[in-house]
Amino acid sequence: MQALELAIPPPVVMFATGLLMWLLSLAFPAFTLPAISSLTGAVIVGVVGLAIGMAGIISFKKAKTTTDPRAPADASVLVTSGIYQLTRNPMYLGVLLILIGWGLALGNLLALICAFAFVPYINRYQIQPEERLLQDKFAATFTAYKAKVRRWI
Repeated sequence: MQALELAIPPPVVMFATGLLMWLLSLAFPAFTLPAISSLTGAVIVGVVGLAIGMAGIISFKKAKTTTDPRAPADASVLVTSGIYQLTRNPMYLGVLLILIGWGLALGNLLALICAFAFVPYINRYQIQPEERLLQDKFAATFTAYKAKVRRWI
């Protein structure tokens, strides 16, 4: 399945996951539970996710390096400051939180579980290939960074 590595841009994966979540909530209304339905919680989690993701993008822009997830080999610098001191993948963490917020807005257990399916997919087909390329490009610096900062949080 190496053909899928870096093939589908993460925003497309995010929107596809969000669409699947919505379709699951329509197809399986019995899994809609008032206990997990929270518009306030959805907005809070979604806004936090958006802020974390934007902090990652802003850090990349300040460092004048690529934000294109399809071309991690084009990175001109290893960004380790700002939000990148807390997580190696703030953009993907932000997307996950946005999807969790969407699941809370839908109030559907299957939809919420589907949000977490984003993690293994993005780990395997986006993050691992990115990290291989960054390891090749930044060698010991990236090894030290990985030892200090976790992938998600």
